[in-house]
Formats: sequence, C-alpha cells, structure tokens
Amino acid sequence: MSQIPLNLNLAPERKIWSVSELTGRIRDLLEGQFRDIWVEGEISNFRVAQSGHLYFTLKDARAQARCVCFRNQARLLKFRPADGLHITVRGTVGVYEQRGEYQIYVEHIEPVGLGALQLAFEQLKKRLAEEGLFDPARKKPLPLLPRRIGIVTSPTGAAVRDILRILRRRFPNAHAILYPVRVQGEGAAEEIVEALRYFNRAMLVDVLILARGGGSLEDLWAFNEEVVARAMAASEIPIVSGVGHETDFTIADFVADVRAPTPSAAAEIVVRTRQEFEKHIAEHERRLAQQMRILLHERRDRLRDLATHPAFRRPEELLRQYRQEVDELAARLAQTLQSRMELARRRYTVAATRLGSFDLRGRLRAFGVTLEQRVAELRVRIERALLEKRRRMESLSLKLEERSPLRILERGFAIVTDAAGNVVRAAAQVALGDTIAVQLARGKLAAEVKKKEEGK
Repeated sequence: MSQIPLNLNLAPERKIWSVSELTGRIRDLLEGQFRDIWVEGEISNFRVAQSGHLYFTLKDARAQARCVCFRNQARLLKFRPADGLHITVRGTVGVYEQRGEYQIYVEHIEPVGLGALQLAFEQLKKRLAEEGLFDPARKKPLPLLPRRIGIVTSPTGAAVRDILRILRRRFPNAHAILYPVRVQGEGAAEEIVEALRYFNRAMLVDVLILARGGGSLEDLWAFNEEVVARAMAASEIPIVSGVGHETDFTIADFVADVRAPTPSAAAEIVVRTRQEFEKHIAEHERRLAQQMRILLHERRDRLRDLATHPAFRRPEELLRQYRQEVDELAARLAQTLQSRMELARRRYTVAATRLGSFDLRGRLRAFGVTLEQRVAELRVRIERALLEKRRRMESLSLKLEERSPLRILERGFAIVTDAAGNVVRAAAQVALGDTIAVQLARGKLAAEVKKKEEGK
C-alpha cells in the first residue's frame, strides 16, 4: 500500500497582474465588445485643444462618459458642438491607459431633434448677426440703371436662362457677364468666393447677381458657408441674392445687399421695366414742374414788392438826395483834413524852434571838460588807494617774516617729525629704534632713536 505525502498543497496557483496588463486586457475586451456603437447624451465640459481635437463629457441623468473626437473627424462636422447640446455619437469604446479610464473615441456626431445642417445654419447665422454682417446700415444701394451686370451661377442651370431672358426683355441693351461656378457639392463655395473676388478686382460690373435654383438644404449648402458670407460682406459691388425658391433662406440672403425670392426676381430687381422708368421720369417731371411753379410764384411776389418800393417810384429824387449827402460828406472831409494839417504844421514849427535854440556843440564841449575832470579825480583816487595797499602789504610782510619758523631755526632750534610726518613734541611719542626726521634752518637730517628721557 502506497503512502500519501503529508505536504500536499491543494490551493490554486495565484495569477498576479500588473496594472498595465490589467488595463490592457480591459481595453481589449472593451474594444472588442463595444465597436461601432451609437451613444446618446448631453455635452458638458466641451473643450477644443490646440491640436484641433475635441474633448467633452457625454452624460445623462445617472452616468457620464468621457469622449474624444480627433481633428480628422472633427473637421468633417457641419456644426460646432457646445455644452448643453443633446447629441448622438458613433464610435468605439476604449481605455486611456495613463488614467485607467474608459472613453469613447468619436467618429461622427449628430444633434438630436435638429439636423446637423440646420443646427450649423442657426449657429453661423447667430454668430454673423452678432458681428454685424446683417446690419442694414452696411448694405449698399443698387444702381438705378446698371450698364454691366455680373452673374455668378451655374452655366447649365435654369437660373441663368431665367435671368438672361428677363434682362433681354426688360433692357435689351444690358451687358451681362457670366462667371460660371458650381452651385452645389464639394468645392462650390470656393468657386463662388473666387468669382466674387474676381469681379471686385476687375471692377467690370455695376451690380452682381448670385443665384441658383431651388433644392434641399444640402443642395443649397454652398450658400450657407462662412467663406461665401464673408466674401459677400467684403464686396465693394452691391450684390443681389436669388437663391432657391421664395421659402428658401440661406446665409447669403442675409448678407446680400438685396434679397430676391428667386433668380427671376433678382433680374427684375436689378433692371426695372420700361414702365417703371417712365413712371420714375414722370414723377421727377411732376416734382420739377411743382418746384418751378413755387419758384416762379416766389419771384413774382418779390418783383411786386420791389415795384412798389419808393426807390423805383422816385429814383430822381433819391439820386439828388444821395448827391447832396455826398457833397456834404466831401466838404466835411476836406475841412477835417485842413484842420489836421494846420495842427501838424504848428507842432512842426514849435519843434523846429526848440531844436534851433539847442546848442549841441556847446553841450558836447562842456560834457568833455566835465569828463576830463572826473577822469583826473579818478586817477588820483586810484593812485592813493594803491599806495595805501602797498604800505599795508609791506607791514604785513615784515610781521610774517619776524614770526616765521625759519627765523627760529636760524637761532639753532630744529623741528623733529616721526615717520608719519607728525611733529614730535614729547619723547613719549616715539619708541627706541624709530626713525625720525630733523628739520634744520638749512637742510634736513634722518636719525634713529637710541636713547630717550621722558621729562615732566
């Protein structure tokens, strides 16, 4: 009979995961299980990174999930996501391993309850309105009778045929220039912008018609692009928009200087009928005739007032009075001039008499004598002052010489200084071995202190 070992271990073997391994396994499970799913919720914490990627949180009443929409998918969106917007996203669930959080990698976004194109239309309309692009004050007036008309539309559509037919019927001599563009699909907006810029660079026309026939919102979307709206706002040439049917509205209609409900109506707005011109001319003729009647009536009243004026009834009498007034004024002027001449003559005579009695040479001689006397007196005073100063200086020199230290040195005294140049007055100021200098009356000695005796 075999023996059973007593150290048998029946516990299962433990599997220890690293955080990276566990997170990677969860990522694989989520990406395999939740691929190409649709999730509905409300946007919060929306943020656009500098790279162009979109980051936001999708939430409902009980939970939330982080979402990221990379730039390549975000640039295909027709509308701009924002906080509070209820949307449906399509994408794949994955794990952001650095934070250990699951998130949805979004590939497509649709607004709930409102189409993406309609939402984009409303967002752009609101933003451009806030910038003032729809302001009536910036809209340009249309010319009364344009000589050249620019048309921006498809060369094969019904819109261009309707426009040309109405222009020929209303004004056969109208000169139309067509710039053919695509009016829907990829690249249509860029072609429309280039057409508007071409006409503004060349300035070949007086007015522009931007038109296309009716269609769905998707078909008309080129006229809702922001680049088209800004090109229209920057145009120096007035623009009439005739896009779609009467019930269709595009961003171009709001930016245009005049909005027409259809392409045909745009042509009718640009070129009026002959009857309208005749009515316009007749109205101006009526106003001109009325103004002429008013002017003639005013001039007739003025002439009547002038005819009854005394100047026209008694012209000879008025002329005689005016002549007499002129004669009196002339006589008064002559008398005034004569009086002023007499006064000036008397003043001149008095001045000449005073000048004749004034002996200028005598005055100059007397002034010369006085000047010589003053110079002589000044010279004497200066000499006396100099003599006094010289005597005082000699006296001070004698006193200085008597009190000079050199005179003391001549009597056998000396001046002793230490190495620093200080005068030594007591033996305590120096020590044995110090070098001292001895100033004599004539010459100077250097000595070393060998012995010293300090007195009281």
